[in-house]
Amino acid sequence: MPQLVLSIEGVEIRRVNLHNNRTTLGRKPHNDIVLPDLVVSGEHCVFILEGLADVTVEDLRSTNGTYLNGQMVRRQKLRDHDVITVGRIHIEYLSASAPGEFGQTTAMPLEGAAAVAQVVPHASLQVLSGSSAGLEMPVVKAVTTFGKPGVAIVALSHRRNGYYVAVMEGGDGPLLNGRAIGPEPTLLNEGDELELAGTRMRFKLKA
Repeated sequence: MPQLVLSIEGVEIRRVNLHNNRTTLGRKPHNDIVLPDLVVSGEHCVFILEGLADVTVEDLRSTNGTYLNGQMVRRQKLRDHDVITVGRIHIEYLSASAPGEFGQTTAMPLEGAAAVAQVVPHASLQVLSGSSAGLEMPVVKAVTTFGKPGVAIVALSHRRNGYYVAVMEGGDGPLLNGRAIGPEPTLLNEGDELELAGTRMRFKLKA
C-alpha cells in the first residue's frame, strides 16, 4: 500500500497509508491530513490513488504552492521516494509500506481501553529549534510515535491521568529536560522539553 512519511527537520512525525481514492492535506480540520501551520493553505493539496498503487499529487490552488523534489507542481504522478514539500513539512512518498515499520500508532501497554476514553486535556508538541521553530504538532492518538527510524523514536501514549513518553528506538539519544528517556513510560508535564534527533520540542497541554 502506498504511504506518506511526514517529517520536520528530519524528525518523522507521522505515516499515512493511502487507501482512499483521495487524501486531502491542509490546515482546516476537515482534511485527512491536518497541518496546523500558517504557511499551509486551508485546502492545500490532494493525493489521488489510481488503481492499486499509482498516486498523483495535485495542488489545490494553495497560496504558497506544492513542491515536488524542489520544483513547484500543479499535478504530477509520484515515483518511489519522491519528496513533496508543503510549507515546512517534508513528505516522502513510498510506493509500498514496508512490513514492520512504525505507523501512526504503535502497540504499547495502556491501562485498559477505558484509559483512552477518559477526558484529559488536549496536547501538542511545539518545535523550538531549526527553521520549523514555532510549529505545533497535535498529539491526538492513543499512541503517537515521533522520530527518525534508525536514529531515535519515542512514543507518546494517552492515558487516564495524562500523557507519557517512552523510548522505542535510539537508546540514550532522546532526552527529556536534558536527561535520557528510558524504555519505561514517564509522565509528561506542561512545559517539558524533548530533544529528538537534534530537534528540541516543548510539550504543551490545552484545556
